[in-house]
Amino acid sequence: MNKEAKIYIAGHRGLVGSAIWKNFQSKGYTNLIGRTFEELDLMNQQAVADFFEQEKPDYVVLAAAKVGGIIANSTYRGQFIYENLQIQNNVIHQAYVHGVKKLLFLGSTCIYPKQAPQPMPENCLLTDTLEYTNEPYAIAKIAGLKMCESYNLQYGTNFISVMPTNLYGPNDNFDLEKSHVLPAMVRKIHLAKCLEDNNWEAICEDLNRRPVEGINGDAEKKEILAMLSKYGLKMNDKLADIPPQSHHLKVPQSQNLTVSPSQSLSVQSLKVSALTITMSLSNSGEPASPCASSCGRKTWPMPVFFLWKTVILKMLRQHVKKK
Repeated sequence: MNKEAKIYIAGHRGLVGSAIWKNFQSKGYTNLIGRTFEELDLMNQQAVADFFEQEKPDYVVLAAAKVGGIIANSTYRGQFIYENLQIQNNVIHQAYVHGVKKLLFLGSTCIYPKQAPQPMPENCLLTDTLEYTNEPYAIAKIAGLKMCESYNLQYGTNFISVMPTNLYGPNDNFDLEKSHVLPAMVRKIHLAKCLEDNNWEAICEDLNRRPVEGINGDAEKKEILAMLSKYGLKMNDKLADIPPQSHHLKVPQSQNLTVSPSQSLSVQSLKVSALTITMSLSNSGEPASPCASSCGRKTWPMPVFFLWKTVILKMLRQHVKKK
């Protein structure tokens, strides 16, 4: 691609879109286009058509999507299928109408069957039942993939699809209810340590950046504690009246935790020195299987290494052997 080519990145402020934006910038691409949701509603067919008519991008990266973790996928099933289909249909079709040279569509590995062989071969797509927990999202992504394929076959477009595996990083969604497991755990670990240290400045800073249920750092301490308690973040009664420097909790250096959507990490699970936590996600709360996926009852065994001042994600390893 020419360095001056006009490249539209849909979802440029999200986890994936922002990373792609930075990568293009680092390689010297100077004509990047991005629009926030307030500037362009990708579910609005006419607004998307007007945008393409005005900007006429040469290339499109479709990283915009309605995304979330297990709870969000289970709760907002209608929104997940409707909004993702609308976004995809509008952007992909207008890319065709306005002669975009190439489009990159980002899907998800959850498009593959729940019991797909490991490692998952591409030809197992549409061969078996999907994981029900996030089936609407998966169906929408399959539709986007097939839309790109069908436009290529009928209209000769150059639309390609990639299926990222489980991701985390800057600009991720750290919502305590709707995010994926890893960012939620990272934030809970951070807030739990702040509670343990009685560090209300850090707690207020966190809530001002990402309010929870409308509660920010300006709320009463009692109100903040009640809200955090709903997400399993509770101050240990025995520690409440002890100075922070005296909080030495005895936990084994390595401990296995099984975490389900209804379970959470509390301050009692923390230790002043670095701790290794191995998490296995199971939608049912039962011991999880070794098959790795962020979606539903399959698992990501995730070693998470952290220090108290900085959460350090050192390794995310997928175990693909079935029982």
